[in-house]
Order: sequence, then structure tokens, then C-alpha cells
Amino acid sequence: MQKSTSADSSVETLNSTHQGAGAVQMRIKNTNSHHDRLSQTKSMILTDVGKVTEPMVAKEGYLQKAKIADGGKKLRKNWSTSWIVLSTQKIEFHKESKQQALPNMKTGHKPESVDLHGAQIEWAKEKSSRKNVFQITTASGNEFLLQSDIDFIILDWFHAIKNAIDSLPKNPSYPSRKLELFKIQRSSSTELLSHYDSDIKEQKPEHRKSLMFRLHHSASDTSDKNRVKSRLKKFITRRPSLKTLQEKGLIKDQIFGSHLHKVCEREHSTVPRFVKQCIEAVEKRGLDVDGIYRVSGNLATIQKLRFIVNQEEKLNLDDSQWEDIHVVTGALKMFFRELAEPLFPYSFFQPFVEAIKKQDNNARIEALKSLVQKLPLPNHDTMKILFGHLNKIVANASKNLMSTQSLGIVFGPTLLRAENELGNMAIHMVYQNQIAELMLSEYNKIFSSEEE
Repeated sequence: MQKSTSADSSVETLNSTHQGAGAVQMRIKNTNSHHDRLSQTKSMILTDVGKVTEPMVAKEGYLQKAKIADGGKKLRKNWSTSWIVLSTQKIEFHKESKQQALPNMKTGHKPESVDLHGAQIEWAKEKSSRKNVFQITTASGNEFLLQSDIDFIILDWFHAIKNAIDSLPKNPSYPSRKLELFKIQRSSSTELLSHYDSDIKEQKPEHRKSLMFRLHHSASDTSDKNRVKSRLKKFITRRPSLKTLQEKGLIKDQIFGSHLHKVCEREHSTVPRFVKQCIEAVEKRGLDVDGIYRVSGNLATIQKLRFIVNQEEKLNLDDSQWEDIHVVTGALKMFFRELAEPLFPYSFFQPFVEAIKKQDNNARIEALKSLVQKLPLPNHDTMKILFGHLNKIVANASKNLMSTQSLGIVFGPTLLRAENELGNMAIHMVYQNQIAELMLSEYNKIFSSEEE
């Protein structure tokens, strides 16, 4: 019995000795006898070359997640809070952190896993009304949106996932045919047809025959379908361009999402008509409304208003369907937010930031005044009317509770942003708010006429 005990202890010693080095011990058990069990006990130690390890966790934490496509098929966007675990090759989405999820794991609950091989990551402002949203598109055609209201957290996650994707080997054989088909689904009609033609030509004769057998039931069907395909291809290649349709007046340029100077050129003015209408409506019935410009209106109604404006239909903001003034202010903010280039042009962003950094207040005001005078005329005039209107809002702060600082927070990021915001988003936001506040508080000095 003593001999048996010593043998057990030696086996356990071997196991503990190699445990730190990633050793895997495989024990072959035989219930015939104690002696046989000891004699058949073996240890298999895997070296560093062949050892199996769990992927190293690079980052984990809570984010808002929405899956918007599965295998290329669009899904309804549904936001939920997920515990995200990023490793070197994949991302796992848990409903809760690993410690809290232990009871669920025991019942067989498996987290959703995303393979990062061949994946793409990009910022996706247009995919959601929320701020700080980026999108991950996998090789298999799955699409996920991730979001956090805290700027530095979402930036940290974006760079961590991007680095993980970039560090993976670029294997030309991966992600194989599945990604190829997904790309074809997302491509234009012309590309789809040309890709289909090249596939038929490149296939071996026996494969081509089997494919033809599957697609066509008879020779007549084949000729009919080829004729239809040929006509469809001619139609697609001969269809007029967007520019041609615009020149003929069949498609009109939209107000939302366009360049400010183009909107003004079409209307033969220096301030868009829609901006004037919104300002007039707010000054008529919204100056004393609590939280004006801070409170959000109904998004569906705002989108309806946006559609009417884009269709150049006659707009009457006194109509009962626009009685909620927050819908009007929401549409005005959306107009400025969706401009192809902000009201403060990209080329002026850094000069305005440098101006607000000046220590002397008078120097800051003079620097801003000088920059405002150099702006293109549509930007200058629209800016002057907008900030003059916002000054009237501040004058009624005792009723609407909107101070200069509050309006600066609302309009700073909307009117002024860098062309590439990935670097210092949090720092830029501080300067954006400060510039908007100073433009409001020193409106008379900054927009005073040159004659004075």
C-alpha cells in the first residue's frame, strides 16, 4: 500500500511540474487492478510548438451592440447591452460579464462569436442617430454596430479591434468563396452580370454542364434566359447617369445632405430658405419653450418634414402637423448636421481652434472676427443669421432655461467638426463648444460690419 501511494505521488508530481508549461496529461484508466492502472498511467507533454492555449483576451467590457445583417441579409436594428470580449482572432458577445454568466454557462449557454479574419471596421454615423457608432463587417456577411456615449471608451475599442484585424495574416485563400459571393450581392447589377459570365467561362466542361442542367430545363429555356439576360445587360449599361437625370430635371438635388453653397445657388440667395423658415417659426412660438433646441422632437415626424423639404413641396410650418416646435428645431439641427461640409468649413477648423486657444480674450475675439470675415458668403450670412437667432434664445433664458453654455454644447459639434475626427474627438469637442459659446456671447463684436 505504501508503494502504491508513492507511485501516485510521483505521478501527481509530474503533473504539477509540467502544468505551468502548458502540459496536457492523458491518463489511460483500466479497472482490472490497481497494479495495471499504475502501469498504464501515461503523461503526454505537449511542447511549446504544439501546445493548445485559449486565445489571449486583449480587451473586455460593456458596449451597446446591434446586429444589422446576417450573411448579407439585413436585420432589424435592435440595440442591447453586451459584455464584449476581444481576443487575437475573434470577438465574443456575452449578455453579461463572465463572472456573472457562470450559471448560464453551466446550462449550456454559448456566446455569439465573430471571426475577425477578413473583417472590416469603419465609423458609421449614417447607420444610427446615436453618437460614437462604428460597424464591423465580417467575411461571412454579418454586420454589427457597436456604440458607447463615452468618447474615449469607444475610441479605445475602435483602435483595439482595428489593430486585432490588421495583425491577422492576409491569407488570399481566406475567406474563400463565401466572401466572394457576399461581395457580389453587395455589388452593382453590371458587376454581378460580368462576374456571372466570367464564372461560366472559367468552369470546367463537366461543371458547366451540371450548372446548365440545374439552371435550364431545356434548350428553349436556355435561349430564352440568355436573351433576357442580354437585354437586361444592355438596359443596365445604357441607363442614363445621375448627372444626366439631374440635368433633365427628372431628379432634383436634395436640400438635406447637400453642400451649403449649392443650396444657396439653386435658391439664388446666401441663406437657405428652410433655415429662414425654421428660425421664423421658433421666434414666433418657441422662444419661451423650456429646453428649446435641447429637447428632441419626434424622429418620425422630423423625417417626414425632411422628406417634404427634399421634394421641394410647399412648406408651411404653421400647419398643425408641425405644432410641436421641437420637431422644427430638430429638423434645423439635422439640416446642419447632414451638410456635406459643416457650416464652419473643414479648412477653417484648425484656424478656429488656434484662435480659441489664445489666452487674451480680446485677441480671441479679434481672431474669430477675422476668420468669420474670410468665410464664403453663404457660410458667413447663414452663420450670422443663426447666431443672431440663438442670441434671442439666450435673451429668454429665464423662461426657456437655455444658457450660452447650453446652446454651445448643442450646436458646437453640429456646426464645427474636423474632417478626420478619429484622433482627438474628446479634445475637439471641448474646442467646438468653446467656439460656439464665444460666437454667441460676443456676437455683436464678431459680426459687426466692416464699416464700423
